[in-house]
Amino acid sequence: MESVIPKQFMEINGKPLILWTIDKFLLFDSFIKIIIVLPSNQLIIWQSIIDKFPEYKRLVTTTGGATRFHSVIRGLEHISQNEVVGIHDAVRPLVSLGTIKRSYEMAVLKNSAIPVIDIEDSLRKTLTTGNEIIDRNIIKRVQTPQVFKAEKLITAYENVLEKNFTDDASVFESYFGSVQLVRGNKENIKITYPADIKIAEAILS
Repeated sequence: MESVIPKQFMEINGKPLILWTIDKFLLFDSFIKIIIVLPSNQLIIWQSIIDKFPEYKRLVTTTGGATRFHSVIRGLEHISQNEVVGIHDAVRPLVSLGTIKRSYEMAVLKNSAIPVIDIEDSLRKTLTTGNEIIDRNIIKRVQTPQVFKAEKLITAYENVLEKNFTDDASVFESYFGSVQLVRGNKENIKITYPADIKIAEAILS
């Protein structure tokens, strides 16, 4: 991101990116429980944001672990077994209310839900002998929130041996089997590069 400020705290249209993300979930459900998981060295920055935007004081904050895997476990410590939990990237402020709604409704029915979108580009797989085309119709781009019945996800995290999973769906799948897919929204990009900030500014305006 070419910035000394962690990207989730960079301002978009006068407000830190993470707050735009949180706002989407508060619009979906104004009483939703939100747990913010942060590295310990970012808690001071977060507190300064809360001081400036006191309406977010009710949110629960906890410190993360050494890896993403352990950070999710820290967040799940604040979730009861009978709840439905969605895990979302702080840097995805453009998630639509429709994507959130579809994800939660599917998880209630089928224990899990992850939003995905189609791949529009041509894809190729590199091999030791060259490369070959991949049928893009069987490939999906995964987004968040990834939503689960909390009892199931907690059980999966407590019992899997592998700790290098890149998302929660992989953890769930390794213990319970396949996850349910729902339609995401194309704008729900993960803010990664400076150009993504410009895109987010335009859409959020």
